[in-house]
Amino acid sequence: MSWFTEFPHMSDEALRDLRKVIDDGFREFTRAWGGTFETMFEPLRQFLIQSERLMLATPWPVMLAVVGAIAWFASRSWKIVIGSILTLLIIGYFDMWEDTMRTVSMIFVCTVVAIALGIPIGILMARSNRMQSVMNPILDVMQTMPSFVYLIPVVMLLGIGRVPGVIAVVIYAIPPMIRLTNLGIRLVDKDVLEAADAFGSSSWQKLKNVQMPLALPTIMAGINQTIMMALAMVVIASMIGVQGLGQPVLRAINNQYFTMGMFNGLAIVGIAIIFDRVSQAYGRRLQKHLEIVHG
Repeated sequence: MSWFTEFPHMSDEALRDLRKVIDDGFREFTRAWGGTFETMFEPLRQFLIQSERLMLATPWPVMLAVVGAIAWFASRSWKIVIGSILTLLIIGYFDMWEDTMRTVSMIFVCTVVAIALGIPIGILMARSNRMQSVMNPILDVMQTMPSFVYLIPVVMLLGIGRVPGVIAVVIYAIPPMIRLTNLGIRLVDKDVLEAADAFGSSSWQKLKNVQMPLALPTIMAGINQTIMMALAMVVIASMIGVQGLGQPVLRAINNQYFTMGMFNGLAIVGIAIIFDRVSQAYGRRLQKHLEIVHG
């Protein structure tokens, strides 16, 4: 009755051989193509380095003024502006300014990459049901795979450093950008599209002048979720050399430093709240503007 109580499975030897074949194959692939991938991602590394240098070199009063201006432009709310500046002042007062700027620069780069890749893929999904049926299972895997697993192939391929961390963060954070871009375009009213067809709009003109503007609030929600998920990966990415607020948290975990972990964790929360409030307020402004314009 062992067949009834024990689930039938591959023999240990066969399973070990299968894993060995896959591992050896991936190692051979990394040896053969690792240098090519490093060269391919060199512009991304330079983008990250220059972004980090810019934020670290900018005097803190100027950075606070820039953050305040962005918050005001996006929200038109003095509460959000004052809250954002006050949060950064508290972070800086507790000697976490440089790590915060490194984290913000990484999130900025990851968000730009996620937008550059996610919006075109979302548009393709919205225009093709076949593309959507292919991408949905891939996105499901990307969203449910444990985040630590992303680090394994990336580190084997590119080693430890900033670029592997950015790639792992982008893989983890990009699915909401793709899904909500697809959803926003698909939710555009068909009557509006028919009116655009009646005026002789081409496919590109409909996308640029009708679908994308009407889908923008939903796309902004995708950007918001991408930023939140990228911030959630900060501590995990610090395990492969990404500098910022995640590294002190990792040291605190390893050495049981409660206060260090708590302060840097709260700093990450503070940045997340700033990004969340500003992007949500901007999305609401876009929604109200489009309701006024389109009735």
